[in-house]
Amino acid sequence: MKRIIATLLFILFLSGIASAWLNLSGEGKKLKSLYLPKSAARFEISKSSLRKLKLKAFEARAFTLRNKYNDRICFLIDMSIGSGQNRFFVYDLKNDTIQNAGLVTHGRCNENWLEGRKYGNHVECGCTSLGKYRIGNSYNGRFGLAFKLYGLEPTNDKAFERFVVLHSHECVPATEVRGEICQSDGCPTVSPGFLQQLKPMITLSKKPVLLWIYE
Repeated sequence: MKRIIATLLFILFLSGIASAWLNLSGEGKKLKSLYLPKSAARFEISKSSLRKLKLKAFEARAFTLRNKYNDRICFLIDMSIGSGQNRFFVYDLKNDTIQNAGLVTHGRCNENWLEGRKYGNHVECGCTSLGKYRIGNSYNGRFGLAFKLYGLEPTNDKAFERFVVLHSHECVPATEVRGEICQSDGCPTVSPGFLQQLKPMITLSKKPVLLWIYE
């Protein structure tokens, strides 16, 4: 019995040494990342932004079911995140994870360069409008491929009249950058490559896809 106890204590001792080595060497973090959901491993997001994203996704899921929208994915845009960071999230509502993420502009409100954030909803205001949107049909416009947006709330119900659409522009980088990126006249503008990734999610969906801009 004493020999068995001694053997178990020795095994526990070796396990403790191995665990400490993994933590100190960083190998533990590498191993941990292999077992994290892909979204958690691929996209950096603060804990507070992730909590907010999860809450919005919970509300979005209820909205999609109630209004017969696509209940598998939705697009969530957090305007409180800097424009040089990923803040346009393709959210997997079924698995409660981030499926993809990219950069997106905010409106400059007719200024040469808008410091901070301002929001508006009247025609020609040039600002981002917060709220839920239904993504409509695609068309080829001034910036190529674009998708019509229909505001669903009092804060963004002038979107169609304002020609606020989802489109791309070369000024939006494909990956995160330091500082801010270019600004728009109110349209959520993404990089050309990211729009191509969004395209099949929208066009192949039998139900409308929800886009929600929040702060």
